[in-house]
Amino acid sequence: MATKKGQSQNALSMIRNIGIIAHIDAGKTTLSERILYYSKRIHRMGEVHEGTATMDFMPEEQERGITIASACTACIWGDHRINIIDTPGHVDFTIEVERALRVLDGAVGVFCAVSGVEPQSETVWRQSQKYGVPKLAFINKMDRLGADFEKAVAALRDRLHANPLALQIPVGQGQDFEGIIDLVHMKRLRFDAEDMGETYSLHDLDENEAALAQPWRDALLEAIAESDDSLLELYVAGEDISTATIQSTIRGLTLSNTVVPVLCGSALKNIGVQPVLDAVCAYLPSPADREHVTGIDPKTHEEITIPISAKEPLTALAFKVTLETGRKLVLMRIYSGKLEAGQDVYNVTQEKVERVARLFHLHADHKEKLDVAYAGDIIAAAGMRFAKTGDTLTYVDRPVVLETISGYKPVISLAIEPRNTDEANKLLAAMEKYLLEDPTLTLVNDEETGQIVLSGMGELHLEVVLDRLRREYKLEPRAGNPQVVYQETILTTGRGKGLFHRELGEQLHHGHVVVEVSPLPRDGGQDIVFEVDIDLWPPKWIDAVSDGIDDALQSGPIKGFPVQDVRVRVVELERLEGQSTEVGFRMAAHLAVKDGLQNAGLRLMEPLMDVEISVPEEFVGEIIGLLGTKGAKIENMFDRGGIKIVKSLTPLRSLFGFSTQMRSATQGRAGMVMKFSRFDVLD
Repeated sequence: MATKKGQSQNALSMIRNIGIIAHIDAGKTTLSERILYYSKRIHRMGEVHEGTATMDFMPEEQERGITIASACTACIWGDHRINIIDTPGHVDFTIEVERALRVLDGAVGVFCAVSGVEPQSETVWRQSQKYGVPKLAFINKMDRLGADFEKAVAALRDRLHANPLALQIPVGQGQDFEGIIDLVHMKRLRFDAEDMGETYSLHDLDENEAALAQPWRDALLEAIAESDDSLLELYVAGEDISTATIQSTIRGLTLSNTVVPVLCGSALKNIGVQPVLDAVCAYLPSPADREHVTGIDPKTHEEITIPISAKEPLTALAFKVTLETGRKLVLMRIYSGKLEAGQDVYNVTQEKVERVARLFHLHADHKEKLDVAYAGDIIAAAGMRFAKTGDTLTYVDRPVVLETISGYKPVISLAIEPRNTDEANKLLAAMEKYLLEDPTLTLVNDEETGQIVLSGMGELHLEVVLDRLRREYKLEPRAGNPQVVYQETILTTGRGKGLFHRELGEQLHHGHVVVEVSPLPRDGGQDIVFEVDIDLWPPKWIDAVSDGIDDALQSGPIKGFPVQDVRVRVVELERLEGQSTEVGFRMAAHLAVKDGLQNAGLRLMEPLMDVEISVPEEFVGEIIGLLGTKGAKIENMFDRGGIKIVKSLTPLRSLFGFSTQMRSATQGRAGMVMKFSRFDVLD
């Protein structure tokens, strides 16, 4: 919320920074569209299936009917400003969800009343738990055939290990769905179909509705009474608990992540959306509720507590970078202080001062200019040259580094070849912009073959990049078949020696390095340890050894893939007076690591995928047999709504074309969702 007079903590308490998270096709974007319409942010309701949704503004999103890039917007509801990020549901775009959750205070999880908790729902829920984000749950699609509110609530408890607290229940389900009962006020909500649900009213419950609601109301009161002794006394005595007390208690339990309030409705049929906005304002946290964030002093490496206040020095986190008509926009969350257009800021991560030329609030692909923004706000800044995803922005005299955003390792690659030299230059320039926007993309340019190897999180991820190249740059490079990205690792400890003694140009370069390499646990990364006294050596030589080790680990001896989960210990350095150089030590370190890796039982690691297949019981045998041919390990099998769910751990290399084979084997009646699990050694 930006004003020219400044911002009080009271104003801060009227902000809500929320994300809308869910599995693909649960109705996130439809819900977002209704929220914008009912809050007067837009004047015409768009539809995902028509390609007219406001928040799905990319052509690729409109064509495919899915969210690819998280989109930001804001609306006013009552006295509150709600900043909203609509996030993707497809596993290939998980980084978009991660970036959003990192800067949000609360979230609305959307679940299909028929399918309940689906695999990507679990993924984004775990991501939100990682950042301690309080949540509401909206059980959507109550009008769909097979909708089951109780089963969906049970799934929240069983699969997400959440503590769901129903604040509403449906009147009827599926084709019989008529409306909603509000358990807090014990009223029936009716939404007027003639004005697309914009008008809704509260009504007293009839006898049947009261009988339906009473057990749920009792469960609600019991849950809040258990949290407070004075409430427990009132509840046991059978005395009334005021609506205000119920709401304030629910808010406290939600902010502490003790409960997840559950609401229901049908966003597509315009039923139940406004109560979601009311619940966001009533129960989810404001920036002021967070009180502070923690960071690290880049010089002393000590932890620093930063109060959430406009009166503090500036602290902001860049959580996304986009390019719009070639101009760079940096999306950021301001945690403390204020930021003015034209102001210089210090990019602590890049160690550079840069100017924020202009500030904007975003509404999907539209920008609204700001003069100044304050703590608690989510904004976009133009004019910043160096900022990347995860960078911390402060003042020069008050540097601090906030926790960065997790990286993701690409699992699939695609070789693309430009059709001519002119196209090659354009292709590399375009890809440079996409890499800036999306940290999960990587690019390797092989100058010898002319091939460009593009790597990402899945087939759809790479398809979208190729679509954007065609649409935005009129480039149509030749593309090979998708290939699995591997990594290399070691199984045992190995010792390696590297001796470099060669004349390059007119100078003799000498270096002698001995290392020991040993395996780390999975996802251990790379670790370099010097066991020699580095104070006895020139710092440039030590840096050269580190660089040589880094070089060697970037391309393993088996097939040239990066080496991971390995510790390199530098155990011996030898110098030759007058002949040892930085180049000599860098090359010697490189040779020593390669030698050590060869002596340590090198193995390839491949990406393994968590695969979940939903299939009618009569086709379970076909699915298990098909998975067996793919080297899959069946990990679990259970019933969900009369359908068998088969969960397996499967090598990604076996899954190309698998969905077609699966549909053929089950007469098109099976569905599959997969997500990356880990890199691990081939059996």
